[in-house]
Amino acid sequence: MTIHSGRTSVIALAVAALVATATAIVTVAGTAPAAQLAASTVENEGADCAVPALPDAGSLPTNARLPDPFRRLDNSRITTTGDWRCRREEIKRLAEKFVYGEKPAKPQSVTGTVSGSNITVNVSHNGRSSSFSASVQLPSGTGPFPAVVVLGGFGADTAAIRAAGAAVINYDPYAVGREGTPRNNKQGAFYSIYGNTSPTGLLMAWAWGVSRIIDVIESSGGTVLRADATGVTGCSRFGKGAFVIGAFDQRIALTMPIESGTAGVPILRGVPGEGAQSLSSAYGEQPWFGDAFGTFTGSPNRLPVDTHEMVAMVAPRGLFVMDNPHIANLGPRSASVAALGGAEVYKALGAGDNITYWSDVADGTHCANRPEWRTPLQQNIQKHLLRTGNAAGAMRISSRAQGNLAEWRDWTTPNLGQSPSNPPSSQPGSPSSSPPGSPSSPPPVGGCAASVSVNAWTGGFVATIRVTAGANPINGWTVAMTLPAGATITNSWNTTRTGASGAVQLANVSYNGRLTAGQSTEFGFQGTGSLGTPPTTCTAT
Repeated sequence: MTIHSGRTSVIALAVAALVATATAIVTVAGTAPAAQLAASTVENEGADCAVPALPDAGSLPTNARLPDPFRRLDNSRITTTGDWRCRREEIKRLAEKFVYGEKPAKPQSVTGTVSGSNITVNVSHNGRSSSFSASVQLPSGTGPFPAVVVLGGFGADTAAIRAAGAAVINYDPYAVGREGTPRNNKQGAFYSIYGNTSPTGLLMAWAWGVSRIIDVIESSGGTVLRADATGVTGCSRFGKGAFVIGAFDQRIALTMPIESGTAGVPILRGVPGEGAQSLSSAYGEQPWFGDAFGTFTGSPNRLPVDTHEMVAMVAPRGLFVMDNPHIANLGPRSASVAALGGAEVYKALGAGDNITYWSDVADGTHCANRPEWRTPLQQNIQKHLLRTGNAAGAMRISSRAQGNLAEWRDWTTPNLGQSPSNPPSSQPGSPSSSPPGSPSSPPPVGGCAASVSVNAWTGGFVATIRVTAGANPINGWTVAMTLPAGATITNSWNTTRTGASGAVQLANVSYNGRLTAGQSTEFGFQGTGSLGTPPTTCTAT
């Protein structure tokens, strides 16, 4: 069973003030150009991509590591930012086939109305029809307004959303895909159109419903709500829904899942080892997953996709994942790995500032008030919906449930080059460009060089170190560093570490030691005390 039923309860996630209780704060490298902050004007930009035949479930190999989000189905890796559009389409179709079920394209007819208090949606397709509605709460001021879709009546601080200048759309997912039904007799507006034996699960049905709401807003003339500035949020099972909604409609400018648990953000491969709700339990509790996922409940390592790639599907749009590190059943450690893995795609696209993962909260009650989230919530609304802010995203991960991406991947993040869709005036950055606030270092003449970027707070820090090869390729590297008195490393990633204080050495791991001339890679560590700017040298092997 999940921790919170969410069927009749209405819980206002009222949050009051930012509390500095950080255990890990990492600013994600890569600054998004202003043009990338806007959502798409279409539901799926890659609909015209030529996608190779998808593998059959019976032929899938076992892979305990997370699939490489940059590797195409033909086994080649993408090399430019423009390549991501069709690579995302491949991930989308894999996720539909093996995890969630298919999300049909826009039906033949979608009509409805938008007012300051209500949205109606009427759908007709292949001789079948259905309808549903959602209530609207406007903020003060003069519209048209951006809006946040709140699933199930709880899971967001609606007062804070409206105070920030966005409307609230209260969406009842059960009107579109009802819980408590067997898989061979699904009910709701989606299944009235596509049949009660449709293999598509509830989460994707809920996503289809929000897409139809956006269709109606688009056709309404934009006098009340802005179709180009829509967010989505929800907690628990509705956090699962918010995550899928944002991943599968590129018109969603800001996706904000809260404590989503299994079938939400946590990597599926990590759920069995963390003590989270099991895949078989989540599959059997409700038809959240698509029917085809039943084959993988006991063997997630056979999946050709995982949720870090659904995180990546949101890129470069705004993503703010809120999580609870106090409840293992929610899989927060696996969720942090998904966020870190997906953030690699954000960084490669030059949009690292657009993703935040925040599990550093004091109260362990499921879907409780979170004073720590109010400020980043409003900052994300300002940035991605109002487009008046520029707050950088961060990985603020609690030490109670801190995943290590290095343990889950055997791939590196490529330096994506310029593509025709990204002219020089708006070319995104890449993982090998310096993070905000870091010292820039020219490539060394020979050997390797290391530059350090530090995010610090009272009593702690996170350091990101970039290793750059010189004029010749290298097969390995070691960074020597002398930490000041009182500074101690407590955790590290993408490196083999010797020592935790004083003179320490940090060497490459198996997958990031070999660098071509001028190529860079990054590793990092978290610690207590004050790091300052420690003396650092890099030695190539």
